[in-house]
Amino acid sequence: EKMNSTMSEEPDALSVVNQLRDLAADPLNRRAIVQDQGCLPGLILFLDHPNPPVVHSALLALRYLAECRANREKMKSELGMMLSLQNVIQKTTTPGETKLLASEVYDILQSSNMSDTDNANEMNYRRRKAQFFLGSTNKRAKTVVLHIDGLDDSSRRNLCEEALLKIKGVISFTFQMAVQRCVVRIRSDLKAEALATAIASTKVMKAQQVVKSESGEEV
Repeated sequence: EKMNSTMSEEPDALSVVNQLRDLAADPLNRRAIVQDQGCLPGLILFLDHPNPPVVHSALLALRYLAECRANREKMKSELGMMLSLQNVIQKTTTPGETKLLASEVYDILQSSNMSDTDNANEMNYRRRKAQFFLGSTNKRAKTVVLHIDGLDDSSRRNLCEEALLKIKGVISFTFQMAVQRCVVRIRSDLKAEALATAIASTKVMKAQQVVKSESGEEV
């Protein structure tokens, strides 16, 4: 009797939003998700959720969706999108990583229909403004490219996501499954080794940082 009642309860917000995030992580799904009637309004609602991991996960999903240029206009004009992103950025209780991620998504959408020069100026202006909001928590973000041995299917990718999400200071990440890579944006005070350690803890994968020399050649 008891079993059934728990089974039929509403799934919790975090598992719903994580499912959307995982779907959005696959480039092949990105157009369909944004065209779907319920997805964007749902993600916008999650941006106002009291539970910080839900908000962060919703932002990761939006960050993935915004990688597809064709989605940006629709996302930007979706009712409540830009306002909710601003709220996340300005809310004093929002964790630093989440603010950075929200301002990244905001910038991408805000500049979706500008020419490149306007775009660059606008981005610089926005970045200065975002820094003002973020105060001293934003010690600049940096990008780390990891080559991950053993990253060869979606269950491994999920393991990898879980490991990375546990690290404080990770802002966002994108997988390039074909070349077994993960591009991670992290706070600049976080060491890249922490990422490798977390991935090694899955026991089935090993990560190595891909480092470029001055000339842009990979070392």
